[in-house]
Amino acid sequence: MSNSAGTPGDITRRQMLRRIGMTALVAGPGAGLLSACAVGGSPAPAASSPATPSGGAISAANPFGVAADAPLEVVIFKGGLGDSYALEVHEPLYNKKFPQAKIKHVATQQIAQTLQPRFAGGDVPDMIANSGTNLMDNGALQQEGQLLDLTELWDAPSIDDPSKKVRDTVAPGTVESGYIDGKPYLMNYVFSAYGLWYDSALFQEKGWTPPKTFEEFKTFAETAKSAGITPFAYAGKNAAYYAYWMILISAAKIEGNQFLIDVDNLVDGVWQRDSMKQSAAAWAEIGKYMDKSFEGLIHTEVQIRQNQGKIALYPSGSWLENEQKSQTPKEFKYALAPTPSVTAADKMPYEAIRAVAGEAYIVPSKAKNPKGGLEYLRIMLSKEGARGFTEKSGNITVVTGAADGLELSPGNASVNAAQNAAGENIVTYSSFENWYKEFETELRKQTNALMFGRISADEFCAKMQAAADKTKADSSITKQNRTV
Repeated sequence: MSNSAGTPGDITRRQMLRRIGMTALVAGPGAGLLSACAVGGSPAPAASSPATPSGGAISAANPFGVAADAPLEVVIFKGGLGDSYALEVHEPLYNKKFPQAKIKHVATQQIAQTLQPRFAGGDVPDMIANSGTNLMDNGALQQEGQLLDLTELWDAPSIDDPSKKVRDTVAPGTVESGYIDGKPYLMNYVFSAYGLWYDSALFQEKGWTPPKTFEEFKTFAETAKSAGITPFAYAGKNAAYYAYWMILISAAKIEGNQFLIDVDNLVDGVWQRDSMKQSAAAWAEIGKYMDKSFEGLIHTEVQIRQNQGKIALYPSGSWLENEQKSQTPKEFKYALAPTPSVTAADKMPYEAIRAVAGEAYIVPSKAKNPKGGLEYLRIMLSKEGARGFTEKSGNITVVTGAADGLELSPGNASVNAAQNAAGENIVTYSSFENWYKEFETELRKQTNALMFGRISADEFCAKMQAAADKTKADSSITKQNRTV
């Protein structure tokens, strides 16, 4: 995604909206016809060529040479996105193309526990949605040679327009967000916006507006508390990363996106910078308004309390609305607010939000049908596959134009409004979560310690700097680097 540092990935708001398929919704019905994507790459392959080792013939319609009768196993993380998009959209599209292929569908919320024994035993699926609290360590998998380099996918002809490569049909930054060791091993599919979520109907009833500064946040917290509503909360048991996302976003808004790039690159002293200390201190003040019991809750328990009108502001991404749809009262209207400004000198304005490609899909290198896994991802990245995903999951994908004309829910409509207000002020993504799992686990631990009042902001920064230094010094961990 674009950032304030002026990277090659910078795009205008209108370009961004075009590329995620929302132009028609904000600029009139015809605007979405003007694709902002570059036409790149080479033409589709010739009609046919010799069979590949997998047994399939390479053709324009089958660029990877998938064997038509090869079984395919798909493992889906069944969290906020559900798995109906796979069962009712992507798998049928694959079977339409390869009717003889038998698809095995596995849905689980325990990705690591389910699959790590299989990786150890050499019996791996062909495509995995590696997400959730219990995801596998993508960095470690890549280091062990377990992940397929997806360059072939991104360079393949698009299903919708074979004159374009797949990489030219997705939002800018999508391919790069899946890099490990300089190559794309992850296909990040969901275009998510992050911030503080609230019930706009409740706020309207109370006459409240989301706070724009942390001084306003503290005043708001007292107001909400006096009304018997917890001002801010998250689930410490399994979703501490929801809170550390907010801390990192605030630090980036203070200093600029280079801060997040430096965090990923384990730059010396990055966790001791003033921006980090100021952000940690600001959020620690808000943490004081949380009941200690929240540290023992999981995310759905906290989210249900918000649906019941007991919590005002909740940190999350734009999958939240769909995840809670069965628990959300009709009168509840999800809306997104940016993280408040910490200082008057913040480099990025209040309106800046984090909007990135997320939810990683991978193809194991030792799968029985890796070419089928690649073709499955290519189908996901078609407009039909992406539109169906949005209809089933309630989340927008990275595929250009796929959501044109779809009626947006209150939550997605508010994401649209937030992107409108943000313009080019987009907080960049983070990669350390996929690169350094042990470090990320430590960050969850220390985030809880900070937000539930066991350590100070300075102690938090010192402990995380020590964890970063330990990661950097560990020669058994392959170090990664990003420049944008």
